[in-house]
Amino acid sequence: MEPESNSFDAIVVGSGISGGWAAKELCEKGLKTLVLERGREIEHLKDYPTAHLHPWEFKYRGRMSKEFNDKNPLITKAAGFDASTAHFFIEDDDHPYVQEKPFDWIRGYQVGGKSLTWGRACQRWSDYEFKAPSKYGYGIEWPISYEDVAPWYSHVEKFIGVCGNKDGIDAMPDGEFLPPFDFNCVEQHMSEKISEHYPDRHLVQGRWAQLSEPREIHLEQGRGKCQARNLCMRGCPFGGYFSSVSSTLPWADKTGNLTIRPFSVVHSIIYDEATGKASGVMVIDTQTHEKIVFTARIIFVNASALNTNLILLNSKSSRFPNGLGNDNGLLGKFICFHIYRGYAGGKIDGFEDKYVYGKNPTEPILANYRNLKEQELDYVGGYTTFCGAYRVRKNELPNSEIQIGADFKHAISEAGDWYIYMYMQGETVPKRSNSVYLSAEKKDQWGIPLLVTDVDYDQNDESMVLDFLNQSKEMLEKIGCTEIYVEDNKQPPGLDIHEMGGVRMGRDPKDSLLNQWNQMHLCKNVFVTDGACMTSTGNQSPSILYMALTARAANYAAKEFNKGNL
Repeated sequence: MEPESNSFDAIVVGSGISGGWAAKELCEKGLKTLVLERGREIEHLKDYPTAHLHPWEFKYRGRMSKEFNDKNPLITKAAGFDASTAHFFIEDDDHPYVQEKPFDWIRGYQVGGKSLTWGRACQRWSDYEFKAPSKYGYGIEWPISYEDVAPWYSHVEKFIGVCGNKDGIDAMPDGEFLPPFDFNCVEQHMSEKISEHYPDRHLVQGRWAQLSEPREIHLEQGRGKCQARNLCMRGCPFGGYFSSVSSTLPWADKTGNLTIRPFSVVHSIIYDEATGKASGVMVIDTQTHEKIVFTARIIFVNASALNTNLILLNSKSSRFPNGLGNDNGLLGKFICFHIYRGYAGGKIDGFEDKYVYGKNPTEPILANYRNLKEQELDYVGGYTTFCGAYRVRKNELPNSEIQIGADFKHAISEAGDWYIYMYMQGETVPKRSNSVYLSAEKKDQWGIPLLVTDVDYDQNDESMVLDFLNQSKEMLEKIGCTEIYVEDNKQPPGLDIHEMGGVRMGRDPKDSLLNQWNQMHLCKNVFVTDGACMTSTGNQSPSILYMALTARAANYAAKEFNKGNL
């Protein structure tokens, strides 16, 4: 919708997981809020074209054509990408960038952003993650603790709906949970065997943003029970998983305070030298190419970590020639990500009389068990292990003898062997050398400098991957697996889709860009609460933390707004 005025109380850049939460909280507090989205408009239910399609209803049974794959070597590597979800990803040429070192930057430009395609895992950080970087000397001190964020975790969990079990694990605190999706029989066996052999390791049911049993607050949002179809990334017509399109944005809209403007690429944030604050945002309309300025007293930048860095780097003024708030030269530095290189698995005998029930949209989680109370290994940080068990049909594997005809049809109707898989989500060390910056020569179709990614692995990452592979192999042996494999796939950073940092929080303006309220040290009415704000990565899936930080910061901003301080 086209706004009637160019002046608002607040502007939110980005409509994804954190942007949707900023909009909800600010609108509920009575602030007239404009949400800017560079992509197209998406409406819940209306714009899920593949939600009910069967595999045989796709031209290539869900696969993309060779021509498409050849033209899009980046996006076709993304987890969950196929013909059923392609409408929520951008093609490689839609927004180019420069890779100083290999980095796979996966993006989704539409109202809702990547909240439509996220993995939905929702583990809370523990105090270990907030304290470890400064305690062990691989990062600066976080300006907040778990106690500061815990009530906001609860605030978010109750609204979005997170299933899980209260397991009492120090490394992964309990939350406000709906009933979990249960283990299948082999996963239950895995959990028991791991506990038996490793008392300090805990394999638990997935903590996922799925409505296993909706509460009244979810029904008020117009959402319903998860149907366990595991087709979430197509867009869920039941609202069974959380996205900003099904939840926070419609909720904000009900207040009468929300305006969403799609097709609006943010060029920069405008700094007012006289007031010492940002006065507004310049956008380029992608349909008319017109430059438009919107003004507001509060600006939340939630464009997704790397685009947030790009926008702030491009927000230059006489006061800030190197990017907004960038006196210390650290904007775009200390870019982090999660390590997904390690995989392991094996076959497990038995359980022939059991099968799986439904298509569980969650995965069991093995909470981090490394470097918790002390650094015990030759690397710092830890890793979460996602895992699960599945049963194949006979002759479903590529090396099966029968591949055609009536015998093949009979064979695939029979249940075959059980298999177990494990993969890692590892913490990375914030390093100044891992950075993004603006290209001096190359620009995109809107005249905005392209982002350059200069990010790589280090020896800490290599040691962590090796440890994961060794430990996973050992656990699979103790569980009773055969035909065990371990693999380091050596993929470039980025495919984890957990980019973080560049605009990190901290106590001191000399070594950080944001304070404890996600507020820019040097431009108090600009807040950053997406992945760019992260001081370190932890090992848990980060989206639930972004949401909690956003709700916390938005409530603080609204109070300061009403006091006349912003």
